[in-house]
Amino acid sequence: MNHGQGNKKKGNKNEDNGSTSDKEEESSDDENYKFAFRKHDVSCSIQDKAAIPKTWILLDSQLTVDVFSNPRLLTNIRDTKKSLTLYCNAGKAIITMKGDLKGYSTVWFYPEGIANILSLGNVKKKHRVTYHSTLDEGFLVFKADGTARSFRLSKEGLFFSDVKNEVAHAFINTVENN
Repeated sequence: MNHGQGNKKKGNKNEDNGSTSDKEEESSDDENYKFAFRKHDVSCSIQDKAAIPKTWILLDSQLTVDVFSNPRLLTNIRDTKKSLTLYCNAGKAIITMKGDLKGYSTVWFYPEGIANILSLGNVKKKHRVTYHSTLDEGFLVFKADGTARSFRLSKEGLFFSDVKNEVAHAFINTVENN
């Protein structure tokens, strides 16, 4: 793919008058910069906040930090001395809180966020991760005890693990213990 360097396609000059036709000009470098957008993309805005279930944890290869929005998935939520400025399509967010994700580590906590997201880059630093494109299992993240958490592909194109049953189980145990 040409990213604007060298080998630029020029419109062919019309031999009769030396001009370039509109049709020929359309086949310029602009073809290399067209993007396809799906009809049901998940967007980063308050109006679409409910589009991603609160019990989903996403595994994202583009994010470089771990950020959660659901406080029920975290313990020890606290203010931090340092802040994180997170940029997305909807603008930027200043995040000043962290929480602990059981079995993982500390993550940033942003209650106004739209999802609970783990950075694939960070996850692979702590756990073995496998992916096989022909299996329906998606990504497998292996925990210290040898069990694996599966991150399957949603119809929206997001790799997720739904922890709904684990949250309900933890909530029931907490209520019973009190």
